[in-house]
Amino acid sequence: MFKKFIYLEWKAFIRSASFGKNLAMKIIMGFLMAYFSLIFIGMGVGAFYMLKEMKLEPLLTINKFLIYYFLFDLVIRLLLQPIPVLNIKPLLVLPLKKPTIVHFSLGKTVLSFFNWIHALFFIPFSVVLILNGYDVIEIIFWHLGVMSIIYINNFLNIILSNIDKLFALFLILIVALGGAQYYQLFDITLFTTPFFQSFYDIDGLFLVPILVLIALHFFTFKYFEKNLYLDAGLSVKQDIASTENLSWLNQFGTLGTFLKNDIKLIKRNKRSKTTILMSVIFLFYGLIFFGNTHQPEAMHIFAGIFVSGGFLFVFGQFVPSWDSSYYQLMMTQNIPYRGYITSKWWLIVIATFISTLLASFYLFFGWEVYLTIVVGAIYNIGVNSHLVLLGGAFTKTPIDLSNAGGAFGDKKAFNVSAMLLSLPKILLPLGLYALGLYFGNKMIGLSLVAGAGVIGFIFKEKVFSLIEKRYKIEKYSTISAYKQKS
Repeated sequence: MFKKFIYLEWKAFIRSASFGKNLAMKIIMGFLMAYFSLIFIGMGVGAFYMLKEMKLEPLLTINKFLIYYFLFDLVIRLLLQPIPVLNIKPLLVLPLKKPTIVHFSLGKTVLSFFNWIHALFFIPFSVVLILNGYDVIEIIFWHLGVMSIIYINNFLNIILSNIDKLFALFLILIVALGGAQYYQLFDITLFTTPFFQSFYDIDGLFLVPILVLIALHFFTFKYFEKNLYLDAGLSVKQDIASTENLSWLNQFGTLGTFLKNDIKLIKRNKRSKTTILMSVIFLFYGLIFFGNTHQPEAMHIFAGIFVSGGFLFVFGQFVPSWDSSYYQLMMTQNIPYRGYITSKWWLIVIATFISTLLASFYLFFGWEVYLTIVVGAIYNIGVNSHLVLLGGAFTKTPIDLSNAGGAFGDKKAFNVSAMLLSLPKILLPLGLYALGLYFGNKMIGLSLVAGAGVIGFIFKEKVFSLIEKRYKIEKYSTISAYKQKS
């Protein structure tokens, strides 16, 4: 039966409407996977000798930073790792056992790149430890304990991607622990280092993460098996209905109609609500760079753009995928593309303005820091807002508004065109700011970045004409792509 599932997965892959366009992207991803594999192997072999040269005990030092390694791995998974799924509904009407379907879906995650890439670091590192006199059996136990936590992260990613409350709780926990560690209020490594070290020092303790992994797999299996029904999700909780007219937006005509639709979409759906949470988290992104003497000064503008542009990056780059469920209906109406695009632009501008105001607490770092955030907001409004809307013409993956998982959208939405358009969002302001620093004055750099944003705003109508033309060109391919539900 698993062989049949693999056959169906292959057919779905080669018959996808986006197969041809994304083939180049898949080849690039293959090269990137090979590249990172070589890096991890090199790090695994060289970590021992590098730490020895620094006069540090290799195993103890690695154990000290494992907590950050695992947390960073989980964050990367939540943002990038796709959740393997089958087109479940057609299978449920066939004489197939539900446990078989669930086992296959979960089993696909075991072979994920996000799992075996870690083995390319820990296996060479473990071999080098053994060659340098560490006990063979204890190293094997330590390795099994560490890899069990990697797979615990794998199942946590599946669970957190489907339960939005846990996802939000985990993000808050990371921000709290990271902030406490950075400002030396609480050092979590004092508690985690002895635990990881005990995988090597204490016989049998490596079984703890293995037992947790087994329990987590059982919980995940039962969770999906319980919800594996044709009508799952159709029964909703009864509640008091409420209506929102937002009549004050009527004065803006067609633009106001689109804005009302977007505001209701954000307030009523799980996925769009997650974008608001992510936008708030972006506000604290600057704490990593501002006041950190170990970071290059040129990275300040990088932080300024992300602090003010959280909503732009998590919402704007998936226009028009937010409307994918009714996009076909919209295209049958006499709706001007210019009004549709303009409404999205104004929504991004308003959110950027609000984010900039909320980020005023950065004044504690000095007025120059907050000025950097304001300049980043100007660049986001004048340049990045246009780029995300233009990139939306090439983003043809539908979004499930009822699913809060994947705050950055479906991973299949990434393609070569959108990726190339994302480069000026970061590299151009970084280059302009670095140019100002080269001449010895950060104000020159800030002026260049702000000037680029002002120029983009001045030529807004011309740019919108180009964006509108591209949306019209991509109209029918977008409609076709949104019809695909699997």
